[in-house]
Amino acid sequence: MNRIKKDDRVMVIAGKEKGQIGRVLKLVKDGTRVLVEKLNMVKRHTKPSQQNTQGGIVEKEAPIHISNVMLIDDADRAVRVGYRDEAGKKVRFARQTGKTL
Repeated sequence: MNRIKKDDRVMVIAGKEKGQIGRVLKLVKDGTRVLVEKLNMVKRHTKPSQQNTQGGIVEKEAPIHISNVMLIDDADRAVRVGYRDEAGKKVRFARQTGKTL
């Protein structure tokens, strides 16, 4: 089970984007990679199509392995995530502080 979900704020902890913070746009493939908003940008040469009639060089996000990102808490710190049962609901919490995420 993934501890990171769509629209979570995450910090990159390894690679060329190390230390950067962004929002998860989507989980890719079988949940092993994530697309983070405005991070790990790559350039792609595209042919003209109906959506993009001009074609040309397009810059877009490339996937980052999920092990290279950590969830961010309210104080913009990277935290490890745990699960606990609160009122019959399974919720995520920050292991360092114990606060619900």
